[in-house]
Amino acid sequence: MTRAGGDAIVVSDIRKSYGDLKAVDGVSFTVREGEFFGILGPNGAGKTTTLEIIEGLREADSGSVSLLGESPWPRKVSLLPRIGVQLQASAFFEKLTAHEQLETFASLYGVSTKVVDEMLEIVGLGDKAKTREDKLSGGQRQRLSIACALVHDPDVVFLDEPTAALDPQARRNLWDVLRAIQERGKTIVYTTHYLDEAEILCDRVAIMDHGTILAMDTPNALVRGLDAPTRIMLERGALQVEQVRGFVGVDDVTEDEQQLVITTRKPAPVLGALAERGNLDGLQVRTATLEDVFLDLTGREYRA
Repeated sequence: MTRAGGDAIVVSDIRKSYGDLKAVDGVSFTVREGEFFGILGPNGAGKTTTLEIIEGLREADSGSVSLLGESPWPRKVSLLPRIGVQLQASAFFEKLTAHEQLETFASLYGVSTKVVDEMLEIVGLGDKAKTREDKLSGGQRQRLSIACALVHDPDVVFLDEPTAALDPQARRNLWDVLRAIQERGKTIVYTTHYLDEAEILCDRVAIMDHGTILAMDTPNALVRGLDAPTRIMLERGALQVEQVRGFVGVDDVTEDEQQLVITTRKPAPVLGALAERGNLDGLQVRTATLEDVFLDLTGREYRA
């Protein structure tokens, strides 16, 4: 849930080009304190470059960024203790255990060993404290990387595709960690190309492609604005196509070898008619998602 407060980040018309490639092309947005803000888009959309400019890792060609009231470029030593950064590619010290890895990062900020133990528990690695980093699973390494970004208790946390390459179970375990981070009052800026998890986790999202923001709002508002139909799926043979066409609220009916698909913008009467006929077993209802919003905005297939 978004918390009341001022703007933690203000991005104004930033641009970054590499030769003829416009990696970031006039991006503007704000992130409120305590907000979980997602930057969504396919690979090559400009998400990581945008994040690196905000973090002060890369200089914009033009435009401005205010991070906690300061410009992050040139690099500000005063900002470093207040931000946590988890990059796409994490590098750890060789032959160190999870606890030793985190303790090394913590020592850079003068953080006590007690905090290290607490952080390992928060990310679900308390029982892996004595396990070497190279013996951890992919999901556990990602959680350790996030712990390293959080160990000094920063005000703003940047996470660049933290669930990339994780299996479904590891992704969902990490969602719990991210929710716990926000519950501690942190501002989270998060990039991903997984639209389903952004719809669940984020207070607001910006959808990017070709270096520009195509749309920005809460996930629910973006989906509502699409005005997309609802699709109701039944097992084939449950009802005849012509029979379903007569239901109130049905816009279209199609059938393939496996299922019958009803398209409607008034699902309530259609579902009521199906319930009266006892056809709810195995029924599936699909409403619009952020992926549908993306397809509507770009007019082409979403690239993972």
